[in-house]
Amino acid sequence: MQGKGMPVDLVIYLPSLEGGGAERAMLDLARGLSSHGVRVELVLARAEGAYLEQVPEGLPVVDLGAARVLASLPALVRHLRQRKPEVLLSTLSHANIVALWARRLARVPTRVVVRQANTSRVGEGRRASLRGALHRTLLRRSYRSAHALVAVSEGVASDVARLVGVPREHIQVLYNPVVTAELVSMSEAPLDHPWFSVGEPPVILGVGRLTKQKDFPTLLRAFAEVRAQRAARLLLLGKGEDEGELRALAGELGVEDDVDMPGFADNPFAFMRRAAVFVLSSRWEGLPNALIQALALGTPVVATDCPSGPREILEDGRWGRLVPVGDVRQMTQAILAAIEGPTPSPQAQAQVRERFGLDAVVQQYMHVLGLR
Repeated sequence: MQGKGMPVDLVIYLPSLEGGGAERAMLDLARGLSSHGVRVELVLARAEGAYLEQVPEGLPVVDLGAARVLASLPALVRHLRQRKPEVLLSTLSHANIVALWARRLARVPTRVVVRQANTSRVGEGRRASLRGALHRTLLRRSYRSAHALVAVSEGVASDVARLVGVPREHIQVLYNPVVTAELVSMSEAPLDHPWFSVGEPPVILGVGRLTKQKDFPTLLRAFAEVRAQRAARLLLLGKGEDEGELRALAGELGVEDDVDMPGFADNPFAFMRRAAVFVLSSRWEGLPNALIQALALGTPVVATDCPSGPREILEDGRWGRLVPVGDVRQMTQAILAAIEGPTPSPQAQAQVRERFGLDAVVQQYMHVLGLR
C-alpha cells in the first residue's frame, strides 16, 4: 500500500500497526483528522500488525519495509524529501527519535510533533540499566529539537519533563481519542462465547499485552481468591511473551478451568460491554485506553493506582475503584465489591465520553499541529 502522490498535510509515523493502545489511538486520530479535511498519510516502518485491516478506507498507507524502526530512518528521510508534509507526528519513544533525526537529515521545513504514550521504565540488571541510560540520553538530545511535545496524561507529561529536562509547561497534554461512535457500535455486536450466555457466572475481564507491564499474575492471584468465595470466570484478551507463565500460574492456583486466554480480539468492546467488571492490573501506564473504553461502555472498573493515568481517568476514585500496585488482597476485595455493586452512573459515562471523545481531541490536536 502506498500514498498516491497527492499533497499531504500530515504524516503520522509509527513502527507498525501491532495491536497496542498507541496504534489504536493513532488510527482513530487519523480518521478524525481526515473527516475535518486534513490530508493525512500513515507511514509505517513496517506495514504489519493486527490493526492493518482496520485502517480507514481512503487513508494512504506507506510501507517503509524496514526490519526495525531504526532501519527505517533512510527511507523516512527520502519520504520526507519527496512529500514535504507540513507536519510529522510520531508516537512511541524509539519512533520519535527516528522521526526527529529524519527531519533533520531531510532538511525540510516540516514541523515535528512527538507524542509520548507511556511513562519511562527500565528493566533490571546492568545491561538493561546501560540500555536505559543510552535511551534517556538519546531522548534528551532528540526531544529538545521537536516543535511540540505531546503527552497522553498529566503523569506522562511530568515524566517527560523530568526525563528530557524541559519545563513542564512546554509539554501539551492531549488525551487519546478513544471514545468513538465505532466503539459503541462494535460493543453491541453479537458475542459468540459460551461464558456470556444467560445464567453463567460473572466474567472478570482483563485486556492488554501479556507482558510484565500489565502484571496479570496479580490479577490471576486475585481471581483465585475471588473464585474461592464465589462463582466467577476470568477472561484475558491479548498476546505476549508471558502467556506460558500465566497459563502455568493458573494451573498452580487451580483455576485453569475458569480462565480463558483466547489471544488478541479484533473487537474487545463486545466483551467489555458484557463483562461484570473490567480490571486494569498494570504496574505502569501512560493513559490506559481500555480502562477509558470500559468505563464509557458502562462497565464497573477496578484499576491499580499506577503511574500514570488510572487516577487521572477515575478522578481519584470517583468513577471506579483504585487499588495499590501488586496488592492481591485489595484487588480481590475491589473485584468482589464491583461485581456486587452498581454499574457506573450515566454521569460517569457522559463525563468520560466528553473528555476522551474523538471530536474534542481532534480539535485539540489540530491546534497543536497548527492545522486549523
